[in-house]
Amino acid sequence: MSSLCQRALEGSRLDATELERLLQVARDAAEAGGRELRRHFGRLEQVKEKGTAGNLVTEADLAAEAAVLAVLAAGTPTVAVLAEESGQLAGQGDLLWCVDPLDGTTNYAHGYPFFGTSVGLSWRGLPLLGALEVPVLEEHYWAAPGRGAWCNGRRLSVSDCGALADSLLVTGFSYDRVRRLDNNYAEFAWFTHRSHGVRRAGAAAVDLAFVAAGRVDGYWERGLSPWDLVAGVVLVEEAGGQVCAYDGGPLDLADGRVIACTPALRQPLIEGLALCRPLSGASFGAPELDATAGDPTGVAADAP
Repeated sequence: MSSLCQRALEGSRLDATELERLLQVARDAAEAGGRELRRHFGRLEQVKEKGTAGNLVTEADLAAEAAVLAVLAAGTPTVAVLAEESGQLAGQGDLLWCVDPLDGTTNYAHGYPFFGTSVGLSWRGLPLLGALEVPVLEEHYWAAPGRGAWCNGRRLSVSDCGALADSLLVTGFSYDRVRRLDNNYAEFAWFTHRSHGVRRAGAAAVDLAFVAAGRVDGYWERGLSPWDLVAGVVLVEEAGGQVCAYDGGPLDLADGRVIACTPALRQPLIEGLALCRPLSGASFGAPELDATAGDPTGVAADAP
């Protein structure tokens, strides 16, 4: 089966020259965002919440996004953009830039050095290419169909891990975890018990890049947005990994649930996620959530 990014390339009918040009735009944009993150790191003057409790935004998010958007506007003025802070910016055609100017805002706001700028390009909802800047590590990632996945001039490959028991995994928890029982706590415990461990670093795009680089063997998470996923998905696929939905079907960027891993871990992760059932709210100090157990949304209407 063709990878998602290969299908996007075939559908878009971009020639090699235009694909290379768009990839360079993505790389330049990610680097521009990363420069702003370095400039503001440790010097924040204001941190605000937006929407859900714990969902933060800083002046660094806004500065990095402005820098990214300036590069995209100059290089691809007619292509639409979906950016975390600015929302949807209109354009022409079926291409869409998906921009997370600061992936890992909570980490950044606390001075925890795990964050990056992610710039991905999709075609009709399929990831096509992308770039990711991880400033503190001085790592620049990029990938495109047929060109491989790279970091600082080194070609990436997923690990050769073949068994769940031998794996190191990574996951994350959505901002709505305090409002719902379907919050990934049960899955975290299940896989922690059956692997070398599960890391929770707090930056989805960087987690995906680490799968591509072979630093971790598999990743799953729910509650993600397209800007979290596009660049990282291409990195994983071009590094020889596999990406799918929780049930093993094709990834749907709008669904926000993803598995990314070595080929051998795909089925164990699918099967493990299918076995997990949400923990009771009382078991982690939130008994009020147990009233939502019969609600298909799993969301407490009056929770904070």
